[in-house]
Amino acid sequence: MEPVPDWGTLPRMLRDQAERHPGTVVIADGGTRVTLAELRARAAGVARRLLDLGVRPGDRVAVWGLNDPSWVVHAFGVWDAGAVLVPLSSRAKGLEAAAMIAKVGAEVLVTGEGPQGVVLAGLLPPGTAPRHVLTEEGGERGDAEVEERALAVRPADLCEIMSTSGTTGTPKGVMLDHAQVLRGYWDWAEIVTLGEHDRYPVIAPFSHGFGLNAGLIACVLRRATMMPIRTFTPDALMSLIAEGRISVLAGPPTLFHRLLDELDRGDWDVSSLRVAICGAAAVPSAMITRLVGRVGLERMINAYGLMEGTVVSMTRQDDPIEVIAATTGRVVPGIEVRIVDDDGKEVAAGERGEILQRGYGVMRGYWDEPARTAEVVDADGWLHTGDIGVLDAAGNLAIVDRKKELYIVNGFNVSPAEVESLLLREGSLGQAAVVGVPDPVSGEAGWAYVVPRAGATVDPEAVLAWAKANMSNYKVPKRVIVVDTLPTNANGKLDKIALRAQATG
Repeated sequence: MEPVPDWGTLPRMLRDQAERHPGTVVIADGGTRVTLAELRARAAGVARRLLDLGVRPGDRVAVWGLNDPSWVVHAFGVWDAGAVLVPLSSRAKGLEAAAMIAKVGAEVLVTGEGPQGVVLAGLLPPGTAPRHVLTEEGGERGDAEVEERALAVRPADLCEIMSTSGTTGTPKGVMLDHAQVLRGYWDWAEIVTLGEHDRYPVIAPFSHGFGLNAGLIACVLRRATMMPIRTFTPDALMSLIAEGRISVLAGPPTLFHRLLDELDRGDWDVSSLRVAICGAAAVPSAMITRLVGRVGLERMINAYGLMEGTVVSMTRQDDPIEVIAATTGRVVPGIEVRIVDDDGKEVAAGERGEILQRGYGVMRGYWDEPARTAEVVDADGWLHTGDIGVLDAAGNLAIVDRKKELYIVNGFNVSPAEVESLLLREGSLGQAAVVGVPDPVSGEAGWAYVVPRAGATVDPEAVLAWAKANMSNYKVPKRVIVVDTLPTNANGKLDKIALRAQATG
C-alpha cells in the first residue's frame, strides 16, 4: 500500500492539499461548491474567531448540527486552532448534549440547525450552555497567528473526542490523535480506491465515527467530492445516485436492499456507481451477487471497525463473494488481532472468542476516565473489543456476536444502561431494563421492561412520547412493557437473558 504522506496533522494535510490542488472541489451541496483553497481560507477564519475567544491548544470545541458545508469548515477551523473537536449528534436532545459538553469541559459550542429546523443551542437545559456559541463570521487575529497555531499542532495531539455508548449508563469520550486518524483513513481510502474523481454522499452523521473519519476526512485526504446529506430519506436514494452521479456509496445492508428494490420497480440510471461499502457482521451473498450483476459494481467492500479502534479489517479487491458476505476481511496494515477465550488464551483458527486488537489505531483512552480505559486496554496494549469473532485459516475475520450488551439500531450503537438511566428521569418508573431484540427494519430495536414507582401508574405511550422528546431517535425503545417485577438470576442480579428470551419467544 502507498504510505500516508508525511503530513502528521490535519492542518498540515489541508495546507498541502490546498497548495497543490487549490481548485479541486471537495464539497458539493446543492448549488454550493467548496474548493480546497476555499476550505482552507474559511477554516482559517473560524480559527481566528476561536483565538479571539481565547481558545488554547488542546481546548475542546463542541460542534452540533446536521451534515453541511459549514460543519466541515468548522471542523477544520477547530483543528487549525489547535483545539480538539467534540462532535455532538444532531439527533441528541438537550440532556444528552449537555452531558457531553460538561464531560469534556467544552467552553465553546458551534451550533447549527437540527432535523426539525430549530437552532440546537436552544435545546440545552438552562445553565448548561458553554461560555461561547460560535458562528463562522468574524475573527480579528491575523493570518500569521493562525498559521503559527495550526503549524504548532503535533501528530500525537488529540484531534477528536467521540461520544460512544457504554454499559455503565453514561457515554464515554473516545480520544483519537491526528496521526492515527490520518493513517487509518488514508489506508481505508486506499483499499476503497477513493479518489479525486469520486462523488461520495456522506450519509452517516459527521458526529458518527464513520461519517467524520471515513467521510469528511477521507474525502479531503483523497480529494474526493463529498456530498453532505443533512437528513437521509430512502425515497431520495435513487435520485441522489442518478442526478448526483454518485460513484461511492456506504451504508447498512438495508440501504442496498432498497436500491435493488427500486431498480426492480423502475428504470434508474445508476451507471456511475462503482464502489459499495457495507459495514455489517454479515451481508447476504445474494444481495452482493445482485449488486455486482445489476449495478455493475467494481468493488463491494465489507469492513469492521469501532470507535475505540478505528479501522480493524476490510475485504480486498479479489475476495470472492463468499468472503465479503461472511467476513469483514483481513486485518489492515499496522493492526494485530487475536481471538481469545474467557481465560485470555488464544483459540485455534475457526473457533469463537473475544476479538482483541493492538496497533496504531487503538484509542488514546477515554477522556478523564483512566480506570475505564484500563478495563478495555490492557498493559500490553491490547484493546478488548467486547465483540465475539472467528478468524479463519486465511486470516479473514467474522463477527459473530457481541460480548457487551450493546445493540445496534440502524448502524448506531445503543447502550441499554444509558437508555435505562434516561428513562428513569421520566418520573413514573421505579425500575427499567432494556434489551436489544432483532427487528426486520432497523436490525435491532430496544424493548423496555419497566416497573412503576410506588403509587404511580405507567402509561407506555406517555413514556414513549417522553423518550422521543428527550432521547436521540435511535435510542427510543420500540416498545415499553409494564411488569410487576424484573427477573433476577441466582446471584440476585437482573437476568437480561431471561428478558431477551421473553421478548424473542
